[in-house]
Amino acid sequence: MQIKNLSLQNFRNYENECFSFSEGLNILFGKNAQGKTNCAEAVFYLCTGTSLRIRHDRQLIRIGAPCARIAADAENRYGRVRIEADIHEDGREIRINGGRISKNADLMGHINSVFFSPGELRLIQDGPDERRRFMNMSISQTSPAYYTALLRYNKILDQRNALLKNKDIGLILDTLPVWDEQLCRYAAVIVKKRAEFLEKLAPYAKELHAFLTDGAEELVISPDKKYEGEEGDIAEKLKRQLGRNYEKDVRLGFTTVGPHRDDIDFFISGKDAKAYASQGQTRTAALAVKLSEVEIFRELSGEYPVLILDDVMSELDLPRRKKLLKRISSVQTILTCTHAERVLYGAECRKIRIENGRIKREKEEGA
Repeated sequence: MQIKNLSLQNFRNYENECFSFSEGLNILFGKNAQGKTNCAEAVFYLCTGTSLRIRHDRQLIRIGAPCARIAADAENRYGRVRIEADIHEDGREIRINGGRISKNADLMGHINSVFFSPGELRLIQDGPDERRRFMNMSISQTSPAYYTALLRYNKILDQRNALLKNKDIGLILDTLPVWDEQLCRYAAVIVKKRAEFLEKLAPYAKELHAFLTDGAEELVISPDKKYEGEEGDIAEKLKRQLGRNYEKDVRLGFTTVGPHRDDIDFFISGKDAKAYASQGQTRTAALAVKLSEVEIFRELSGEYPVLILDDVMSELDLPRRKKLLKRISSVQTILTCTHAERVLYGAECRKIRIENGRIKREKEEGA
């Protein structure tokens, strides 16, 4: 899976620019605040239909421009694919090979991507919302069924929570079973897919963490196991739990059980990473987890995803930088940094210098 080229028009600080990527390592380098991360963000947006940096698409439009347009030509195991996105103040249009898509689920899987930046430390350090976001984004790229179930679950959950705030207790008790039936059906899909994902993730992460630390530390991922079994069993168990929690849910005004409350625990050499890991340990563990995503995508889809590493090298010591470059040598990678020569260590790459939202073509060097 490779992106051949990328064009940006009025996207972030880019007026009109085109990038050509090699099949291996691509380094976007230049001073801070020049647009390197904006380019990486555009790639991820075309892969997933979302940005990890903003809440509203209109924030992607260059100041003073009426709209933004991003497009990429890529190749996956099924052949060539062109993805285009026109972003307006009041909406967007995404096209795949010229055909407009009506929902984000139709975009997932055409180009898979894994994004890692220093901000991904939130995966381990912050609350469970970050870990659920990680699972949702990763699983959705390879499972349209999961993405659809997640959307429907969240919609029904919002309606159930709104009902719980109603003043009419009789109405609540009469109506809750109707919502619960639907909620549990989609919850079962989510829980089952997450369990399968984490079952694959844990051994990959353990192996990759050992590789990055030369075996000095062990990373163990422990998933939430409140719901186990097949989808039917999961749905029935959750339905019973919801029923037992009616009084509590009404009192609090929200749904207290379900996959929207799931979490993952990380242990480094037997200690809870959230409580005891240093910044360096957390960084290495998070990187191992993201590299594990790369391996899972390869296992499920038969090809590697596009790997996006945003300002990662500055956060790693020299041995880990070299190990990372060795590990990703067969993956198309877009890596941003301030000084290309400080991260190469002999690795072949395509270097693209970015300055004020433009490619400095006279400085661009091929592999």
